[in-house]
Amino acid sequence: MSYPNGASRAGFRAHSIRSTRTLLGLGSFTSAAAPRVYVLLLQQDDPKKCTAAKLSKFRLALPLHRLRQVPRQAIVLSPFADNVLLPNDRVHSIRSGFVAIDCSWERVGEVLALRLPGLGRRLPTLLAANPTNYAKPHKLSSVEALAAALYIVGFKNEATKLLSLFKWGETFLTLNAEPLQAYSLVTTPETMQIAESQFF
Repeated sequence: MSYPNGASRAGFRAHSIRSTRTLLGLGSFTSAAAPRVYVLLLQQDDPKKCTAAKLSKFRLALPLHRLRQVPRQAIVLSPFADNVLLPNDRVHSIRSGFVAIDCSWERVGEVLALRLPGLGRRLPTLLAANPTNYAKPHKLSSVEALAAALYIVGFKNEATKLLSLFKWGETFLTLNAEPLQAYSLVTTPETMQIAESQFF
């Protein structure tokens, strides 16, 4: 059998698959990559309750053990960052990833006072669903912070996948359904502030 324009059998088959996907409305042959997810493990919490360690164990996050391992251009999630995470951080997150700092809330000020590599971003107000801090604003676990970040920049399926490792994971999305949806639609820090004020 001959193939058009001298294409190989494999090349012709790939072209046919791409054409079929286009006709069926399935988009491009290769989907856009989701942001890489990193966790800086400082081992300050009970290992049995450490959501970051569990993400690493199931290969849903890349473990880091020292500050110098944090990618210099990654978005580092910090409650003390000057700038809030916005949907338009999506492109940067795809390029450089997200980092969650896994540390004890009792020592968070001490840890985040260090000069951290990366691009600092704080999350808008959300309620925790983890058993330790249930329904408390801001006191998110590492997995909740990462899932919220992914959701806000448009990767809702990836956010759900991270949370699916935990019995209470779906509760986080339920508790914060309306805020998360609103936060994912804003365009500026000012409109993010307005969105926050509607819920908190």
